[in-house]
Amino acid sequence: MRSMSDDHTHVQEFFTARAADWDRRFPDDGPAYAAAVAGLGLREGGRVLDAGCGTGRALPWLRAAVGPSGVVVGVDLTAAMLREAARAGRDRDGALLLADAAALPLRASSLDAVFAAGLVAHLPDPAGTLREIARVVRPGGVLALFHPIGRAALAARQGRTLTPDDLRAEPNLRALLAGSGWRMTSYTDEDDRFLALATRVN
Repeated sequence: MRSMSDDHTHVQEFFTARAADWDRRFPDDGPAYAAAVAGLGLREGGRVLDAGCGTGRALPWLRAAVGPSGVVVGVDLTAAMLREAARAGRDRDGALLLADAAALPLRASSLDAVFAAGLVAHLPDPAGTLREIARVVRPGGVLALFHPIGRAALAARQGRTLTPDDLRAEPNLRALLAGSGWRMTSYTDEDDRFLALATRVN
């Protein structure tokens, strides 16, 4: 049986190997990121986390949404991804922290929103991590689970078949969120984007 640390090592190895050319592999995702960030409804001065920020592609959009007075933090488990984010200048848009989304170095109820692109599928303990993310978000705050292509398109790209037990299928994700301190408010799964929005319950 694989341990949690084995899972973390696997995720780190996967993304470390791909960090240097990650942005070049997906050059056209910007508008999808911008639209997903808009779904968070952030305001000037807001406080937002990009959980599993990778090379920080969402950070410029998050910074634009909260303005210069807002707080933007990007957290990732893989140092190579954060180095690429800094190399691209995205550390100017938010603080970059090497940390596990399942153990965030942030105060309870300190954020208005969390953006998470492609995160859920890589979590060893999705429910536990979503509970930890809920801990740092104020009641009524928002979570966006995003991917720049939909489930079917992603499965085709990866050469696999979608099955009913897919974590991001609407009924499965709705139940997972409900058991982790969230209430799903919208669900979009189209060829050119996946976006589930949820609100932190009291």
